[in-house]
Amino acid sequence: MRVRSCVWVLAAFFCAALAGTAASTEQSGDYAGQWTGTWDGSGSGNFELTLEKAKDGGTAGKVAVTTEQGNYTADLKSVSFNANKMTATYDFPLDPSAEVALAATFEAAKAAGTWSLRPKGGGAELVGGSFTVSKK
Repeated sequence: MRVRSCVWVLAAFFCAALAGTAASTEQSGDYAGQWTGTWDGSGSGNFELTLEKAKDGGTAGKVAVTTEQGNYTADLKSVSFNANKMTATYDFPLDPSAEVALAATFEAAKAAGTWSLRPKGGGAELVGGSFTVSKK
């Protein structure tokens, strides 16, 4: 009897976990589209974030950034959502040894977050700042 109860509890737990994963994936789809705004930190400029549903069901995207050192575009290497919170990384085109980590919170048609330039593969932040975007 006790074993049967444990099996049902485990089954319910796994069903709830799968439902949470599906809801998280659906949530990230809500943010697909083009987001435009500005960034600041060690300078300032325009920031454009494009999010789309990936073929594997996850989220993919890219950024377009204007800087005093030159403008660039980059594909997101990783992007994930936990409810309305996004984390993402991309290779920094102006320095092949660095990457940019993004963290943002989405609220309706606006998002605000931080960016951090760091050595590829992690490490201490070299420089950072914030960004705000609105859905276009």
